[in-house]
This record gives sequence, structure tokens and C-alpha cells, in this order.
Amino acid sequence: EDLRALLEQEMLFLSTHPEAPVLQLIGHLYLFFDCLVRSLSPTPQSASDKLQDIHVRAALDFVERSYRDDISVADIARSAGLNPSYFGKIFKEATGKTPQQHLIGFRIAKAADLLKLTSLSVSEVGAEVGYPNQLHFSRAYKSVYGLSPREWRKQNSKLI
Repeated sequence: EDLRALLEQEMLFLSTHPEAPVLQLIGHLYLFFDCLVRSLSPTPQSASDKLQDIHVRAALDFVERSYRDDISVADIARSAGLNPSYFGKIFKEATGKTPQQHLIGFRIAKAADLLKLTSLSVSEVGAEVGYPNQLHFSRAYKSVYGLSPREWRKQNSKLI
């Protein structure tokens, strides 16, 4: 990773996009300062020492507490105290997933547990994990497991 190139890229963006939305400019400013601090650091920081990791942990905790609610990536970013653009970048770097992918994966994993271990209806399970619309729930579930929630339950239920 060439920190000098990243520094130049962020400086260039900031100087050529003064009309950009304020939050976008702040995000690029954060990226600029992150590169600057890393370039001045005599030794690489350990992953656990990075402020970014604290933000990502806060976001993961927020998802775990709030996945049942109607939350968005902007809500997750806000819980970590960051703008969505910058947050999305550091979250993906830390977890390998976008915040949206993580939220969907977390909800669907919780849904799988409920389908396997309870007799709740598919629509009740969907509502329990943050999908009040059964069609949206079924589509999200199928995109993760390749089966509809009903089909998956038939193959995996512990209640039979």
C-alpha cells in the first residue's frame, strides 16, 4: 500500500471537489489524516490498537443489539460515530464484507437458528429478524442459503 499515493489522492479529491456533500468531504478528510498518521508512524500499528477497530467493534455490537429493528447502513455508521462513506471503507477492510452484507448475513443466521429450533411461522421468523415483509425475507434467505426458508426448514429442522 503506497501511503504517499493515497495521501495525494485524498488531497486531490478534497481540493477538486469543494462542492461535494459535507459528510463526503469529512470522510475524505478522515482518510487523508489516517494516511498521514500511518505514514508518520515509525512502526506499523497492531490491528488491535487502531481506532478503526474500535469503530468496527462498535458497529458489530450495534448490529447484534439492533438487527431486529429497521436499521440501515447509515444507522450502523452513526452508531460508530462515522459518516457512511468512510465507515463502509474501514468496515470492509476489517471484516471483508460491506456493512450491508454483514447485516443481512447476521439476520439470516439468526433466522436459520429460529427456523431450526422453533415452530414460528416463516413470516414470524422474518419479522423477528428485521424483515417485516415476508417476500423480502424469503429473497434474502434464498440469496444466502440457496433455498427458501420453508425448504431450508424442511431439510434442517430439529423439531421433527
